[in-house]
Amino acid sequence: MQITENTKVTHPLEPLSGREITEAVKILREKKNPSANVRFAQVLLNEPNKEVVINFNEGDPIEREAFIILLEPDTNETFETVVSLTRKDIVLWERIPDVRPGFLLDEFDAVEELVVNDPNYQAALLKRGVTDSSLVMVDPWSAGHFNINEDEGKRLVRALAWVRPAANENGYAYPLTGLVAVVDVNKMEIIRIEDYGVKPLPPTEGAYTPEEAKSYEIEARQDVKPLEIIQPEGPSFKVEGHSIDWQKWKIRFGFTPREGLVIHTVGYEDKGEVRPILYRAALSEMVVPYGDTNPAHNWQNAFDAGEYGIGQLANSLELGCDCVGHIQYFDAIMSNSKGEPFTVKNAICLHEEDYGIAWKHTDWRTNQVEVRRSRRLVISFFATVANYDYGFFWSFYPDGTIECEVKLTGILNVGALEEGEVPKYGTEVAPQVNAPYHQHFFNFRIDPMIDGMKNSLVETHTVAEKSGPDNPNNNAFYAVSKTFKTETESVRNIDLPSQRTWKIVNPNSKNFVGQQVGYKLVTGENCLPFAADDATVIQRAGFIKNHLHVTKFDRDQMYASGKYPNQHKGGDSLEHYVKADRSIENEDIVVWYTMGHHHITRTEDWPVMPTAYQSFQLKPVGFFDRNPALDLPRPAPKKWASCH
Repeated sequence: MQITENTKVTHPLEPLSGREITEAVKILREKKNPSANVRFAQVLLNEPNKEVVINFNEGDPIEREAFIILLEPDTNETFETVVSLTRKDIVLWERIPDVRPGFLLDEFDAVEELVVNDPNYQAALLKRGVTDSSLVMVDPWSAGHFNINEDEGKRLVRALAWVRPAANENGYAYPLTGLVAVVDVNKMEIIRIEDYGVKPLPPTEGAYTPEEAKSYEIEARQDVKPLEIIQPEGPSFKVEGHSIDWQKWKIRFGFTPREGLVIHTVGYEDKGEVRPILYRAALSEMVVPYGDTNPAHNWQNAFDAGEYGIGQLANSLELGCDCVGHIQYFDAIMSNSKGEPFTVKNAICLHEEDYGIAWKHTDWRTNQVEVRRSRRLVISFFATVANYDYGFFWSFYPDGTIECEVKLTGILNVGALEEGEVPKYGTEVAPQVNAPYHQHFFNFRIDPMIDGMKNSLVETHTVAEKSGPDNPNNNAFYAVSKTFKTETESVRNIDLPSQRTWKIVNPNSKNFVGQQVGYKLVTGENCLPFAADDATVIQRAGFIKNHLHVTKFDRDQMYASGKYPNQHKGGDSLEHYVKADRSIENEDIVVWYTMGHHHITRTEDWPVMPTAYQSFQLKPVGFFDRNPALDLPRPAPKKWASCH
């Protein structure tokens, strides 16, 4: 089932429709008369203040505003504007000095066309034995900031290249290592071609489909029997616009070109009322530092949300089997560089999944067995960033748990090796193919609302009791907690020896035994960066050095990497936000969690990676008076299976 754009706006957080995007751009053009070459870097809903959203009642008037980032490529100027669709006027117009917006989708195609048709670049291809430039793939990579005088003030990409062995075959298996075209994307001009020497093309193919494979066979397994997911009575969720009701959950969601999927105003019905848990949660930034010293790779530090826009790279899920069962799809409507709306059809997937045992107990004396099955509501999208593919999944469980999971797959970013060369900073995943070691850091901005907007962050660790008469068997341990009072206190890392944990609480709301109600941040796999403090990636994204930050809410601080990370030299990012050292006790706070995937590459990752999983949970701790899933129905016996 597919949901198309609404014709009537029923809530202040409904994303902009295509009609509203067109209207906002029209108003801006009429009022400000930008140049003919102007590019619209972003057109999206200007989200109202929290008080407006929280106090909104059905039928209230809705003020609609669009937030637009405008790029004048001829002058390298960037402007921010807020357009009131309700009043048909400009309510904010501001020039933002010395920043470079992220990349626009049509610039990807333009860079490739520019580079492969350049005579000097074609000469470099001939040195590598490439005679058919139509088979060359060019990926624009963010240039970062490396104090290169020639690059200052320009909006740049560093274009890397691969060559397909034949049309539609996997070109990422054949890297043209050492050849980098540096392109000014505002002027769409090549400012230099860097050539670090010819490397041979790898001798073996990198096919991952049976149709493409030639030197080896990919034959589909014949022993995989059908596993059908059926819901004969339909799904348990109800949808209206971008609002979801499922069991006791009330969830609203949106979508932006930078963040992708955004989770809004989450609540859980308890004792006859919907208790708020989250106001807003989304991917804030994704930083991918590489660990190779080769000049073809040592500058690679992608900021996939802030530089590329993880949302605008979303897949159309109708083309694959990303979700199974009874699926409800939602389109994502965004704008291109001309300010024209475009639609990613079926960008968002909503479905239910069986999730095994919710709870169980067997009374061994009476042989009475009570078991309840869990399921989860999953809302997700997938994005492709050149060679890599990322899935972002938010799951909601009957017991009040919220889970965020990232799935990493796609094709490794690789370089070519000389015959017999053994890489130090990567793995030879196929003959003469080097996959550099790298890391993926995902920062999520979590704006909690645990029973209201005034929350605190409590850190707890476990202590072993001292030996003595009160601990005769030396087995005792206990928990020690403290509440962070200011932002600088909250800059913390996971610590396994002490079992350090973090809990968001509402000190003004107590459960039936007098405890502060709360939600615990349950961390999963994680890592820390290996780049030195003076490395450019740390200068620009020092927040990846710590797993936790807590800030006082500021609607201008939406992204861990700052509003304009593209080629930014650093200073406007999360690790600097906390230096204000504002009060975070019993305040409107934001929790920022960074989780890292440490990728020591392996041959099994080639030619396409099995999915890796990174996740965290928000789990109720004292929020409910008892197990909120006690009322799940007993499972009914089914044909060929029994619960008894």
